[in-house]
Amino acid sequence: MASPLSAAKQQLRNLVKQKLSTVSADSIATQSRKIFESLQEFKPYLDAKRISVYLSMPSGEIQTDAIVRHALDSGKQVFIPYLHKSPLETPNTPLRVMDMVHLKSIQDYESLQLDRWGIPSVDPATVHERQRILGGPDAHRSDQAGLDLMLLPGVAFDFDESGAIRRLGHGKGFYDFFMNRYLAKAASPDVEAKPILLYGLALTEQLLSGSPDEQIPMGPYDRRLHGLVLGNGEIKESLGSKS
Repeated sequence: MASPLSAAKQQLRNLVKQKLSTVSADSIATQSRKIFESLQEFKPYLDAKRISVYLSMPSGEIQTDAIVRHALDSGKQVFIPYLHKSPLETPNTPLRVMDMVHLKSIQDYESLQLDRWGIPSVDPATVHERQRILGGPDAHRSDQAGLDLMLLPGVAFDFDESGAIRRLGHGKGFYDFFMNRYLAKAASPDVEAKPILLYGLALTEQLLSGSPDEQIPMGPYDRRLHGLVLGNGEIKESLGSKS
């Protein structure tokens, strides 16, 4: 039986996904282009040398193809999500977890195959050749450098009473679990990882109104974001972010 928190999140997810199903492909393309244009003038993006970018589903969210190509063309090191069986044996660990793995080039990006959701995905056979942010026994030492900026997807976003940006994901916990593991690793004395900036990318329809029935419930492991880039080109900064 789902907990009250999980049930409340799922109810809100269903509500937002129903609304997103009516957003046209043309609107998504236009909003994706405006976000891309805003990022090209956004100092944290311009300054970032190592960034993580999600690869988008065919519909229902901001498309990131132009961002990935621009980042690679600009000489940034680009890392993308990779889902795999959890190497951890600690209690309450999901069976599958997410790491971020390095994209070597535009050609590498274009060679990715679509998964069952239509998302370009890394071939597990190539993972041992790539830098991995959280890594494993075969991880490169250069992974210790961490990330400067992470661009995240989400189903919905809103502001809490302090002005911090909350994110509602798809319910698998991949991003929150990754961020919590990353921050724990960054706190280790033998790691020189810089603080990471967390920014969501959202269609304007994904920013909730703030009404009582449209507020994102948060659990103890849910991370708030530093900011949100909206499909109208606006960049909203979080106040009092607890990430």
